[in-house]
Amino acid sequence: MADWSGPELLDAYARKQVSPVEVTKAVIARIENYEPRLQALYAFDPDAALRDAKGSEERWMTGEARALDGVPATIKENIATRGTPVPLGTAARPLVPASEDAPSAARLREDGVVILAKTTMPDYGMLSSGLSSFHPLARNPWDLSKNPGGSSAGAGAAAAAGYGPFHIGTDIGGSIRLPAAWCGVFGLKPSFGRIPIDPTYYGRVAGPMTRTVRDAALMMKSLTRPDPRDPMSLPYQNLPWLDLGVDIRGLKIGVMMEAGVGMPLDPEIRATVENAAKIFADAGATIEEVPAFITREMLDGLDDFWRQRAWMDIGPLSDEERSRVLPYILQWAEGGRSLTGAQVYQGMNQMMVMRHAAVAATHRFDFVISPVAPCVAYQAELASPIHDPEEPFEHIGYTVAFNMSDQPAASVNACFTKAGLPIGLQIIGRRFDDIGVLRLSQAWEEMCPARRPWPTL
Repeated sequence: MADWSGPELLDAYARKQVSPVEVTKAVIARIENYEPRLQALYAFDPDAALRDAKGSEERWMTGEARALDGVPATIKENIATRGTPVPLGTAARPLVPASEDAPSAARLREDGVVILAKTTMPDYGMLSSGLSSFHPLARNPWDLSKNPGGSSAGAGAAAAAGYGPFHIGTDIGGSIRLPAAWCGVFGLKPSFGRIPIDPTYYGRVAGPMTRTVRDAALMMKSLTRPDPRDPMSLPYQNLPWLDLGVDIRGLKIGVMMEAGVGMPLDPEIRATVENAAKIFADAGATIEEVPAFITREMLDGLDDFWRQRAWMDIGPLSDEERSRVLPYILQWAEGGRSLTGAQVYQGMNQMMVMRHAAVAATHRFDFVISPVAPCVAYQAELASPIHDPEEPFEHIGYTVAFNMSDQPAASVNACFTKAGLPIGLQIIGRRFDDIGVLRLSQAWEEMCPARRPWPTL
């Protein structure tokens, strides 16, 4: 039962074939078996989960079940849940319990989801890694010597390991899509503002991380409901999230094989994306190359802006507090300490240049496909694939531009390396076409020739 999808669980509950309490116990047993090695969770509370499951069971018995009643879920640590501290992955922050649920947590709780735990993340969410000064080192369930990616590290690992069907991550440069790719799961970075978030910030979104596209679509029905705490959210639309059919014939799909900057593309990833393009072409799509558009100036400008943004959090700390920050993050953030206002402004301006370049390069296509990252999962103990705070973003050239441009983008598993590590395919849509990205992702999930059983520990 720990491996059942959301629709399978809801159908079984409705037929009285299984209860939310039985399912929650099965997922708890999975967690207790795997978690000593995986270390994906924070604030795991099985007693509270069982209490919520009992309440869900009673609602199903009395005909008062809610939309997602009894489906187990985890929520990324930086999405507040009432009563639980939000350390943001760092030992430098005081552990003050959150006073209320953030929007994503509130929507799921309103719909009867059983929240099992929070999931781990690196310091301040500024690594594509499971390395943290506060949380234990999270690992990849496909290979425990490898990294799950980040910053939604625990969410990616939990989804792949079967800690229930629903998981929520956040993404400001690839933090949903990178761990989704490296853990072999589906991750949707929705259009900016589609899912209300608090606190909101430039480019930052929350989104589902699941084993199947349909589970993510089911979550979107709840997660997109409005919340007044997000002044940057889109006007609410009651979209047909579960209508996932698409006719590929006649679609114009661009292929962005080169990021334009950063690490060279792994040959196995290149071959995987080329094969995906061929499969879409065979299904009737028109395929055309999308030239690289990210420049060194854009990526370095983004680096300057985010270093200075991180230093605004870390600089005011006392020496003792600052000593608790992950050394890699501290060294990186200190690079923003001496930047002038003009340099920081120029960095932000380069992010706007990136935004315009992304839209200009992709707007004439129905969809664009690309690698998610230039590499596959790397060693668990490293902070990034290069592990150099002076070259922190060399692996996000395929993902970060679509945070800046507000476009929806997903990672869906496409293949595995000869060593058995997952490879993700990124599917990018036009601004606000989240439904389209889900539909093409569902089509790919059905066509994908390289499916494998989920990992067991």
